Amino acid sequence: MIVLRHGESTWNAENRFTGWTDVDLSEKGEAEARSAGQLLAEETELRIDRVHTSVLTRAVRTANIALDELGLSFLPVRRNWRLNERHYGALQGGNKKEAAEKFGPDQVKVWRRSYATPPPPLELTDPRHPVHDPRYRDVPPLSLPAAECLADVVVRMVPYWEDVLGPELLAGITPFVVAHGNSIRALTKFLEHISDDDIVDLDIPTGWPRIITLDDRLNFVEGRYLGDPEAVAAAAAAVAAQAGPVSA
Repeated sequence: MIVLRHGESTWNAENRFTGWTDVDLSEKGEAEARSAGQLLAEETELRIDRVHTSVLTRAVRTANIALDELGLSFLPVRRNWRLNERHYGALQGGNKKEAAEKFGPDQVKVWRRSYATPPPPLELTDPRHPVHDPRYRDVPPLSLPAAECLADVVVRMVPYWEDVLGPELLAGITPFVVAHGNSIRALTKFLEHISDDDIVDLDIPTGWPRIITLDDRLNFVEGRYLGDPEAVAAAAAAVAAQAGPVSA
């Protein structure tokens, strides 16, 4: 299985909480998506059979650009809200460093990265609430979040693994999943049995494909990023630094 966090979005570039807000890729994000496709093309033994994305433009376009680089734009694609980014509730649209200055860096890190503490929720009447977005018209309203912690993302993502991705792998189908930092963190936590405490320090860089190897019973074997390890580490460190330093 291949997982890829979308390329940098316009709000990533502005260091804003994006969540379920539908924003496009930046120019850098488009370049990252092309680079991801090129890295995958270099893996000559790698086969991709199906593509899965969230319903958000930045993931959709990243997948399309990468597939164009691979010459695989004909592959079947399935889009699902369960692969969306974590919903940041009332923080959505705000600048991360400004939030750290307002609420304190420790509180913002808890909201951003802790396993079980969601940010303040949106009111149902808030136009940012997903019940007002037509792309979720077929999702039961009570299933749509007003805010999420990572534990919530695991809960809504695991059924997609159990019902779709896992069965594909068992059938010998290789899926390519293009999603978001927190939906990939949730999937990684589930597959690799990462503890609630340790998941706080897992950073997913934009635009770097990761190959996940599982055995014939879908137990995790190994995961590796494609590309220069130092560049991957630097990209992950940049993600960690987005909200500024956390006090001791």
